[in-house]
Amino acid sequence: MTPKPASLILDEAEPGHAGHRQRLRDRFMIGGADALPDYELLELVLFGPILRKDTKPLAKKLIEHFGDFAGVISASPAQLTLQGLNENTIATLKLIQAGALRLSRQRVMTQPILSSWTALTDYLHSAMAREANEQFRLLFLDRKNRLIGDEIQARGTVDHTPVYVREVVKRALELGATALILVHNHPSGDATPSRADIEMTRDIARALSPLGVTVHDHIIIGRGEPASLRAMGLLS
Repeated sequence: MTPKPASLILDEAEPGHAGHRQRLRDRFMIGGADALPDYELLELVLFGPILRKDTKPLAKKLIEHFGDFAGVISASPAQLTLQGLNENTIATLKLIQAGALRLSRQRVMTQPILSSWTALTDYLHSAMAREANEQFRLLFLDRKNRLIGDEIQARGTVDHTPVYVREVVKRALELGATALILVHNHPSGDATPSRADIEMTRDIARALSPLGVTVHDHIIIGRGEPASLRAMGLLS
């Protein structure tokens, strides 16, 4: 007797949902992610860690709470635990987020930063827009403006991150960088730079200039379009 595929065995273990999982997989394989709304894409992800249970109600609950698919996978483990998810399910969601960020970052690293601005801002938005607290990130570039370092230099509170000019200069010299892009997020969602953001950027630029290191930009990530201090004429 020919053994049944594992997917059919799992479907038969779900009373009232025979074949549902396989039909959803088939739709994804034929039409890709665009063929599925967010809750069905999440439902498909949840098939892995949740084997013998209808995952649609949970998927819909998570989408309703966090807003969309990206919001679910970007949620912190603590937030996901509060929604009743176990460690295995949370690990699956965070693995998908990590894979998406790595792919996005790889696209940035394969070409000069200044000629791939959209790819850069897409990556930064994915990495930082949904963070609950501020992060100050440094992108270190070589003479050809290729990325040689992508580091979170400091983590702060919901509205402040301590930034130490001396540490920025020290790290730029350690990596042999000739240019920097400063990045931080505003958890409020409003990317408008504050007076403190502008002054801090100018302090770093002044400290690095005698060393031959240029500050190309300071990008602020919010929920919408990022703010560029260079584009706003605020670097000098």
